[in-house]
Amino acid sequence: MVDRSAPEIEVRRSRRRRRTVSAYRDGERIVVLIPATLTKAEEAEWVDTMVARVERSEARRRRRTDTDLMARAQRLSDDYLGGLAQPVSVRWVDNQQSRWGSCTPSDRTIRLSSRLQPMPAWVVDYVLVHELAHLLEAHHNEEFWAWVARYPAAEKAQGYLLGYATAAQLEPPATPDD
Repeated sequence: MVDRSAPEIEVRRSRRRRRTVSAYRDGERIVVLIPATLTKAEEAEWVDTMVARVERSEARRRRRTDTDLMARAQRLSDDYLGGLAQPVSVRWVDNQQSRWGSCTPSDRTIRLSSRLQPMPAWVVDYVLVHELAHLLEAHHNEEFWAWVARYPAAEKAQGYLLGYATAAQLEPPATPDD
């Protein structure tokens, strides 16, 4: 019987890799990178360790719920937008491949890409503030960017997302210069 819940595992040995072992998720499989000099027993031990590490990391990211996101949005609105931005719903979505978030001011809904979940909290907070600001000003004009600038880490988060988008060859995020 095949365990369907177990991930597919690919082990890649490298002659250049001397001491470090790393792992990452690639679709349905976990790729483990190891030095070519490891024995089969050492490989098996490292594979178990690294697969467990990847799965723990993924479980932590999944714990970020829509309920948590809504509460976070309310707090950010209160802290940086004077409580004026009041969304009806805020939720994570898996179907945004070219945007970090979106807002529909007419029905006051905000959606954040689940690609943000592993990112630092201050980056997620920036995207939330950006989308909350759309509830106050729909367009990327001066007034909109003035609302966003109330978030102290806005510029740093814009740089983070720009760097991430560049490295991943994604469309860069909107900035005040756009």
